[in-house]
Amino acid sequence: MKGLTGNISKPLTTGSYLVCNDNSGAKELFIFGVKGIKGVRSRYPSVGIGDVVIVSVKKGNPDMIKKVVKALIVRQKKEFRRANGLRISFEDNAAVLITDDGLPVGTEIKGVVAREVAERYPKVAAIAPGVV
Repeated sequence: MKGLTGNISKPLTTGSYLVCNDNSGAKELFIFGVKGIKGVRSRYPSVGIGDVVIVSVKKGNPDMIKKVVKALIVRQKKEFRRANGLRISFEDNAAVLITDDGLPVGTEIKGVVAREVAERYPKVAAIAPGVV
């Protein structure tokens, strides 16, 4: 897997709520697990843009509610620094549902995604209206 360019701050932890940003049927997501985290005892795992999390669907279509799925974080409110010195922040924390292979579940994404996500997951960037 390709490494992220830039220094991504990781403001989201387990227990955070996210907006689901695709047309898969989910509206609000709850982070309760993080994929691939090696941590310290009693420390909440933290995640940021480009990380894969395990979420529960809290709001959305009745057939999606209470479902446990994987999601990719595409936007975060907390600013992060890119390698060229530019600082980027978004208006909300948003994620896109993905399969185990890293392919998006929905067919379109509402809103832009970060360039760091587009480099690592080109299929997600292909259905996004813009890359920042």
